[in-house]
Amino acid sequence: MGEWDLLGRLLDKVQSHSTVIGKVWLTVLFVFRILVLRTGAEKVWGDEQSDFVCNTQQPGCENVCYDLAFPISHVRFWFLQIIAVATPKLIYLGHVLHVIHLEKKVKERMKKQAELDDQASLFLRRAYKVPKYTKSTGKISIRGRLLHSYVLHLVAKIVLEVLFIVGQYFLYGFTLQTRYICTRFPCPHKVDCFLSRPTEKSVIIWFMLASAFVSLVLSIAELFYLCVKAVKECMARRQDYTVTPVTPPLSGRKAFKSCDEMIQNCVNLELQGWKLGVTGVTGGGDEAAKPENNNMGEVHI
Repeated sequence: MGEWDLLGRLLDKVQSHSTVIGKVWLTVLFVFRILVLRTGAEKVWGDEQSDFVCNTQQPGCENVCYDLAFPISHVRFWFLQIIAVATPKLIYLGHVLHVIHLEKKVKERMKKQAELDDQASLFLRRAYKVPKYTKSTGKISIRGRLLHSYVLHLVAKIVLEVLFIVGQYFLYGFTLQTRYICTRFPCPHKVDCFLSRPTEKSVIIWFMLASAFVSLVLSIAELFYLCVKAVKECMARRQDYTVTPVTPPLSGRKAFKSCDEMIQNCVNLELQGWKLGVTGVTGGGDEAAKPENNNMGEVHI
């Protein structure tokens, strides 16, 4: 089927812009849902209506009973389910391609800036935003607006999976019986209708249901993983922005986190030593503490 090949190619592009759990979800979608649906379920449900036999000769009764038993075919229902849960992923792909296109233009402008003088280059750097989503390797960093889009598409997938699982239960349950009793008009009385291969069909129903539950669990786990990752990155940024003391006590002094902090501390230590030297030369005491004898004010860095 050509439509499944097109869907597969589109979802394959999303795989390079997803997390590890998202790639596992795509594998489950391709192997355990689409492949099984194409190879097994379509053949098993091929005689669904032709072998639906009722013990009556009343015209129209058999068709009415079949419509009551199966408002929509299982195969078509699973087609709709797969397309529905894949749609948020495709919308996210469209957002990613839009971001890549915008940042590609920004990179082209930055190349032109390198050919200009330093002042014009500095002005243009402030005018244009530096690319923050695309890495040098061509991969996408899931952060900022892309992170929000990714979380929204996960929430949409979870809601759709739950709705389709609940809908399948209310439409025809999670198993098939050998006999179906129909009392709908124009049937003159209670009519017994018999399904073809109900056990084999029930096994495939359970398999597709298990695949849907696995996809649901993977989506929830991926959402939890992204939330934990976002919280950790937020805490790391707060620690980077925390101002450390200029001269911490010797007992609690720690290694400097950056070269800028080390340079700042060295400058402060030199200023303090220079002030102590000036105080010693003037003789100290009350005269050194007077403003007229000490021409040096406080130095703030």
